[in-house]
Amino acid sequence: MATNTIIPDRKNAILTILWLGFVTGTLDAMAAIIWSYVINKKIVTGIIFKFIAYGAFGQAAMNGGNEMVVAGIIFHYVIAFAFTMAFYLLYGYFDKLLRNKYLVGVMYGIIAWLVMNLIVLPLSKIGYHHVRIQTALTGLLILIICIGLPIALVADKKYWAAKLSPKK
Repeated sequence: MATNTIIPDRKNAILTILWLGFVTGTLDAMAAIIWSYVINKKIVTGIIFKFIAYGAFGQAAMNGGNEMVVAGIIFHYVIAFAFTMAFYLLYGYFDKLLRNKYLVGVMYGIIAWLVMNLIVLPLSKIGYHHVRIQTALTGLLILIICIGLPIALVADKKYWAAKLSPKK
């Protein structure tokens, strides 16, 4: 095993990405549900996931039933797994550049917000939409805490454990 690989422990990387993707997706979903409750004073879980499905199905998602909620949950986790995989596998590059796992986590959250709001949403059926500063900052903070930091902390632990382990 070469010492200059970015994620030296590729043997367990897939399992780590799977459980970490589930964790980050769940944290992000819970944050969205809690934030929605704070704003609306009621739990609107179905609407949150129908809105996610709206990106693919348009208005049919909002008019649909539980199948659209399930579709939204699936899309939500697919996106969470994609970000988890990308950030986890790129951790070594970011660590070499920034040299601080917390700063890397913040950068991951910022990148996730930018990708979602400047690329994914505008290209989906949701399209471009005006975002208020408070909403943007809240979304950014949620992605830093629920996506960026967990991935960076786990990747850092795995990265350095593999780097420091004796070579076979």
